[in-house]
Amino acid sequence: MKISDKIDIWASRPVAVLGVSGTRALLGFVGLMFYVSQYGDRRYLFGPGNDTLLPYHLFLDELQDSGSLSVYAWSNSPVAFEVLFHLGLIAALAVTLGIGGRPVLALHAVLLWSLYQRQSALMDGGDNLMQLVVPMLLLTRCYDHFSLRSPLGQRVLQRVPMALRAVGAPLHNLGVIAIAVQMCMVYMVSGLYKVQGQAWQDGTALFYIMRVPEFELPGISHFVYNNDLLVYLGTYATVLFLVYFPMGVLVRSLRPWAAAASIGFHLSIGLFMGLTGFALTMIACDLVFLSPELSRALQAARKLSARRKERAAADGAGSSAAHHREPVAAASAD
Repeated sequence: MKISDKIDIWASRPVAVLGVSGTRALLGFVGLMFYVSQYGDRRYLFGPGNDTLLPYHLFLDELQDSGSLSVYAWSNSPVAFEVLFHLGLIAALAVTLGIGGRPVLALHAVLLWSLYQRQSALMDGGDNLMQLVVPMLLLTRCYDHFSLRSPLGQRVLQRVPMALRAVGAPLHNLGVIAIAVQMCMVYMVSGLYKVQGQAWQDGTALFYIMRVPEFELPGISHFVYNNDLLVYLGTYATVLFLVYFPMGVLVRSLRPWAAAASIGFHLSIGLFMGLTGFALTMIACDLVFLSPELSRALQAARKLSARRKERAAADGAGSSAAHHREPVAAASAD
């Protein structure tokens, strides 16, 4: 097959649609989880007053020094703060459920980033990746699955000219490639950065990480960092995994295994270190590499559900027939 033919096929057939849909839903859930977990203390953590964790005037100074932006800097009104915070919570819920399409996804990203800037002490690294990935995600068909579609949205989509729809497939694939390249860069740069550290070279980095009070899991962390073999294996396995992850992704047969290893790796980070938001953000982006496996899993789940419904219907029909036979048998006996 000619290269031009391969390009034509690639430009006309969207790839990893199920994977990016999962990425969108899980990123929305991460934002929703952040809003809900901080809801009770929202005024103290993010409020516009000077009696908050970060006084409002210091927040404005930080924004000016960093050159960043936040919609929470537009007004110091308590009413405006409550409106923005609850609007962000609703947007996060809508993204999770797949409501509103790309405009709501963009709104969610802006409001969540603004909230992170209001209290940067709560950032765990996942926020940076989310902001890098969302513009790429906006190019993709990330609302094709795991979404609640409205009749209005379907009617609007049908009115889009065919010529404009044809551009959607190559843009989608460019967005998927951009996310995949970004993830490979995150892993490789992180691994190469760790290789330069003395603690990672001599195999003791895990010992020091798990002794940090903020990252300690009572009982389990103590067992791990007191076991020399687990410390060495964990340290060197982490570096090898991060450096060679891009190679595993490039080989089609190794791709699902590399992604599954990454998911397991970040689940352990979420469990042992408590960095739940970061771990779920990384897992959300890893779903891009698992689209075929997700499709097969969904098909298997649908078949299993259909078999259960058929079995339940058959059992119901059998019991109904038996119920009707009982009066007939009684009448014959009389």
